[in-house]
Amino acid sequence: MPSPWTTLEDAPCFAACARGLEQPLADELAELGARDVRPAVRGAGFRADPGALARIVLWTRLATRVLAPLASFSCHDDRYLYRRLRELPWEELMAPGETLAVTANTAFSRLRHSQFLAQRVKDAVVDRFRDRTGRRPSVDRRDPDLPLSLHVRRDHAHLALDLGRGSLHRRGYRKRSVAAPLQETVAAAILRLAGWRGDAPLVDPMCGSGTLLAEAYLVAANAAPQLPRLAERAPLPRYPGFPAAVWRRAVAAARAALRPVPDGLLAGGDSDPEAVAAARENLRALPGRPRIPVRRADARKLAAPPGMVIVTNPPYGVRLGERREVEALYTALGNTLKRRCTGCTAWILCGDTKLVGRLGLRPRRRIPLWNGGRECRLVELELY
Repeated sequence: MPSPWTTLEDAPCFAACARGLEQPLADELAELGARDVRPAVRGAGFRADPGALARIVLWTRLATRVLAPLASFSCHDDRYLYRRLRELPWEELMAPGETLAVTANTAFSRLRHSQFLAQRVKDAVVDRFRDRTGRRPSVDRRDPDLPLSLHVRRDHAHLALDLGRGSLHRRGYRKRSVAAPLQETVAAAILRLAGWRGDAPLVDPMCGSGTLLAEAYLVAANAAPQLPRLAERAPLPRYPGFPAAVWRRAVAAARAALRPVPDGLLAGGDSDPEAVAAARENLRALPGRPRIPVRRADARKLAAPPGMVIVTNPPYGVRLGERREVEALYTALGNTLKRRCTGCTAWILCGDTKLVGRLGLRPRRRIPLWNGGRECRLVELELY
């Protein structure tokens, strides 16, 4: 009897990302072994054999979610959605005492209420278990055993297994935060776009809670970002027909790939003592508990030797008084880079496109990026 589940051979997987990262994500997926990669709006579709899919889940630095197809069918009515999903053998994917969570979204369909659709998916799974075993799984939105994702587009339902148990920007090291933090996947994208691979010293003079430094450390250490969080509780081995041994080998290979990071490769600073404390705590939570110096310092007094890579995300202001201060900060930062950092390369994520001109330097490149829905510009500055 054929399986009712969609398999990896039947339909492509999908990796979601922040706006502006579609092509870098597609390139990363191909490097990790994906095939037939097709960039799309805020993500990329791809195909992968089990080994490549395991590598992608463990190693992607840019994807926010990786979804593997479970079922797909035409659907314009929530009752039909419920019936079709209740017929599926959910007992093959989870036990009645385990937990699940469902996210849903819809576009251009008669089914318009995503929260209601998520509820209907949950009801279908729970009711099947209750009728067959007398027990029912519970919901755990934070850390479920079985994370499901439903997308309904043009009256066609696509149900997928969320292979990252939620957003993959969660690396596990962020213990403390500051206002307007940089998302981990965007920080990783900045390093990738800068071409930094741990082969030159790097400093972040306005490091905030340390996200850029943490992502740089993971690159330099050749660390799989999702290894600590997913090694023991990954949804991927639950996928229909997926060989559990493939996941175990991928985890073992990721653990063996770790390498030491030399002292002095990374450094950071910030003028805010709360940010300095947060960065230090977050960096200590990284694999190997690295000793990355972070000190309280004014970025306008930065002096960097030739060959240093400067990567930073300065603050941006939304209120009038803040705006004037931020514009003055950008002007002062540009003057510092010109006078005290010759022979270096700087990558500045400007939280407002109009702030680029305040640096007083001509960027070699201006790359559109979005951080938390805010349009930014990543600029490359060669400091001769």
